[in-house]
Amino acid sequence: MNYPDFGKRALDLFLGGLMFIVFFPVFLLLFLVLSVHFGGSPFFFQERPGKNSRIFKIIKFKTMSDLRDEEGNPLPDEQRLSGLGKLVRKTSLDELPQLLNVIKGDMSLVGPRPLLVEYLPLYSKEQSQRHLLRPGVTGWAQINGRNAISWEEKFAFDVWYVHHVSFGLDVKILFRTLWNVLRGKGVSQQGHVTVGKFKGNLISRDA
Repeated sequence: MNYPDFGKRALDLFLGGLMFIVFFPVFLLLFLVLSVHFGGSPFFFQERPGKNSRIFKIIKFKTMSDLRDEEGNPLPDEQRLSGLGKLVRKTSLDELPQLLNVIKGDMSLVGPRPLLVEYLPLYSKEQSQRHLLRPGVTGWAQINGRNAISWEEKFAFDVWYVHHVSFGLDVKILFRTLWNVLRGKGVSQQGHVTVGKFKGNLISRDA
């Protein structure tokens, strides 16, 4: 059986469905708590590129408020990220709704993380190979530094995974992800509340 095309999807449906059932009480609790905390919907929706750059809507739990300045622009991340939001993000519970994306088929449990649509024209030809597979809730880059590594390193890990995907590697990544989550490792880049934006291969690091 071709694992990337068939076995991987079977694993996603079985394990993703099982995880959603197991974590449903946590899902429901966060839904209620965040609804009260943010005074509205606790979900964050955003368009992201999936397999073959097909656009889909990712779903996550909100960790930041919608506060804006006098001109209507969102305030900096550090001003919008609440204490509860930091906790939810540190424990990676904000990623829990993505199990719905996995079950639907937009995502896989393991794969390159789905990034912003605006990054698509900024990738090199090699980096674009990260879209040959479904994006993942976790991935090879996440267990090797997550948001604490540079964009170049992250994309190199993504492309390596695309060319070495296997059942054994996916199981390894899932177990190491659990270990990293328990340690709160690599949640953000040094000096940033969240990861800095990718600006292209020549200027991808923040000034």
